[in-house]
Amino acid sequence: MTVSDQAPHIPVLLDDVIAAVAPVSGTWIDGTFGAGGYARALVAAGAEQVIGIDRDPAAHALAAGWLADYAGRIRLESGVFGALDSIAAGLGCETVDGVVLDIGVSSMQLDEAGRGFSFMREGPLDMRMGQDGPTAADLVNTLDEAALADLLYLYGEERASRRIARRIVAVRATTPFVTTLDLARVVESCLPRARPGQPHPATRSFQALRIAVNDELGELVRGLAAAERALAPGGLLAVVTFHSLEDRIVKRFIQSRSGEGQGNSRHAPEARGEEPRFEKRTRKAIGAGKDEARANPRARSAKLRVARRLEAPAGPVDPRSLGLPELPEAGARGRG
Repeated sequence: MTVSDQAPHIPVLLDDVIAAVAPVSGTWIDGTFGAGGYARALVAAGAEQVIGIDRDPAAHALAAGWLADYAGRIRLESGVFGALDSIAAGLGCETVDGVVLDIGVSSMQLDEAGRGFSFMREGPLDMRMGQDGPTAADLVNTLDEAALADLLYLYGEERASRRIARRIVAVRATTPFVTTLDLARVVESCLPRARPGQPHPATRSFQALRIAVNDELGELVRGLAAAERALAPGGLLAVVTFHSLEDRIVKRFIQSRSGEGQGNSRHAPEARGEEPRFEKRTRKAIGAGKDEARANPRARSAKLRVARRLEAPAGPVDPRSLGLPELPEAGARGRG
């Protein structure tokens, strides 16, 4: 596996995150470590210690060249952020003062053709953030048409999901999908040519497969619940999302845990009359400014939400209440 040494990842909304959680002190968790941009910024802002977590071996390989400069200040652990509370506890930290999560795929993953995340680069149709479990090729080549259409529609919000699934199944009957461009060309053939400024036709399909391969939305729900368990009273949770499915889950989690239930009124109590577990620090999501959006296209869709942990004990989280899409077990419900 090769790892680029040339600015592999630009942290999105970095200045906004640090400003929103200031003043920074104590122990923090960077649950989506990547190239370590947030972790280093947190240390520079005053964190005594940052526990970084990443399941991607490439992130660990990249950090090997500079982690020694932060000995005792930044520690990088292998794992998923859905287990961030148990990872921190295993290091002797029963509670932490802050958690930062930058959800989704990183620039260094997209830019490495061999990882198979990008429809713009020829590579194996993989998309795994770690090195285990089924690949995107496995899903594309084995799911039945109805299940594939459901996946594309629910995880990619692809309106033409049924049409694309039907074409994929027809093509793989004679030629299994092996590379990213194999799939991208088939998806393109099902959709109108993109106009200038519009996303590539394969954008939503690739997003859907990546989410499914890595269980990204399920991991997000588990990560939010783990952050609730790990944060000390007064601790801060900052989450950066990149598309509507992620942001909806984070928004509903903060709403429900801050006493708003599933309603829109900030005066309405939680349905079960439970004490609020969080307090909103951002009334609305923070987006990238014009300069950042111009300099880093990935930032254009980014949204930051921040909440402060209260005294009430952590409780169970119902994924369905947060809008987590559920793939039907049977039946063709794809659109298009």
